[in-house]
Amino acid sequence: MADLTYTPPKVWTWEAPNGGEFASINRPISGATHEKELPRGEHPFQLYSLGTPNGQKVTIMLEELLAAGHAGAEYDAWLVPIQEGLQFSSGFVEINPNSKIPALLDCSGPEPIRVFESGAILFHLAEKFGAFLPTQIAARAECMSWLMWQMSTAPVIGGGFGHFYAYAPEKYEYPINRYAMETKRILDVADKQLAKTRYLAGEEYTIADIAAYGWFGGFVRGDAYGDAKTFLDVASYENLMRWGEELGAREPVRRGRIVNRKGEGFVAERHSAADIDAVLGA
Repeated sequence: MADLTYTPPKVWTWEAPNGGEFASINRPISGATHEKELPRGEHPFQLYSLGTPNGQKVTIMLEELLAAGHAGAEYDAWLVPIQEGLQFSSGFVEINPNSKIPALLDCSGPEPIRVFESGAILFHLAEKFGAFLPTQIAARAECMSWLMWQMSTAPVIGGGFGHFYAYAPEKYEYPINRYAMETKRILDVADKQLAKTRYLAGEEYTIADIAAYGWFGGFVRGDAYGDAKTFLDVASYENLMRWGEELGAREPVRRGRIVNRKGEGFVAERHSAADIDAVLGA
C-alpha cells in the first residue's frame, strides 16, 4: 500500500517505476534509447502514430481532406506501439524530439518537413490544402482559439482524469475528484459554446472540431476510460452530445478513428483506402 504520509524530498530523483500501465516507458529524460530507422511509404504524407485521442485527430483530418477531393493528402499511417518504446527510437526522435505521437513527415516537397504536436499537424495540413480553417480574420482567430483551448485541456483530461481514474495502480479520492471536477468544467465550456453554435468555432466545421472530437468523441460514444461517460454524467451535456453524434456519423471520422489501432474492427496500418474499406465494408 502506498505511503499516505509521503513528504517530498528537497530534490526529486528518479528511482524505479512506480507502477501503472505506462510505468515501463516513463522516464525523466529525452532523446533516443536505441538506433532504428522509421519505415517510409510511397505517399506524400508519412504518419507515425497510434490511435489515441491525439493520434485520431490526424487520421480524421487526412480522411476529411481525401473525402473533400484533396488527392494530395494520401498518406501512409505507421503504427507506433508506445508500450514497446518505438517513440524513443533514433528515427522517431528525429521527427519529434519530445517522443510523443503523432509525428508527421510531409514528403510532398523537395525536402521532407517534420511536423509534431497534433495541433501543429492539423494547422499545417489545413494551411497546405486551404481546408477546415477559415480565411476571414475574425473567424480564423475564433478557430485557432478553440484549437489551442483543446490542446490545453488534453493534459487535464488524459494525464489527469484518465490517468487517476483508469490507469493509476491505486485509486485515490483526491486526484480523481480534482480531475473529475476539471474535466466536467471543460465539458461544460464546450456544451455552453455548442448551445450557441453548430460547431465549436461557429457554423463552419473546422480543425477545432477535429481536434476536440479526438478527445470528446470517446466520452460521447462511451468508450473512454471504462465507464467514464456514466461517472461524469456526459449525457447531461446535451449540446456536446448533439455535436459529438453529428461528427461521429461523418464517414471520414468513422474512417479516421479506426486507424493505427489493433484488434477487430480496426486498422493497424493504413497504406491505401482499401485498408479501411476492408474493415468498414465500403
